[in-house]
Amino acid sequence: MDKQKLRELERRIDEVLFYVWDPIGVSDIPAARGEYSSYTMTILTYVLEEDLKKIASQLSKIESSSMGLTTNEIKNMKIAELLVDFKHAVEEELK
Repeated sequence: MDKQKLRELERRIDEVLFYVWDPIGVSDIPAARGEYSSYTMTILTYVLEEDLKKIASQLSKIESSSMGLTTNEIKNMKIAELLVDFKHAVEEELK
C-alpha cells in the first residue's frame, strides 16, 4: 500500500474509532476529537494484517485496561470487520 493510501486508511481508522467505536461516548463533543487518536497506529497494524481477532482483542484491551470499562466484544468484532472493509475500499480507491 502506498503512502497516500496508508494515510487515508489511518484517517478512516481514526474516524471510526471516534465516531463509531466511541466507548466513552464523546463523539458529540468537538473538543474531544483526538480522544482515541493515540490508538490509531496500533489498530492500523492489525488492520493491515486483516486480523479481525487481533483488532477486536486490542479494542477490548483498550476498553478494559486503559479505560476501566466492560468490554463489548460483539461491537468490537463489528468494528474490526468495518475497518478491514475500509482497508479494501482504500486499496481499491473506493469512496
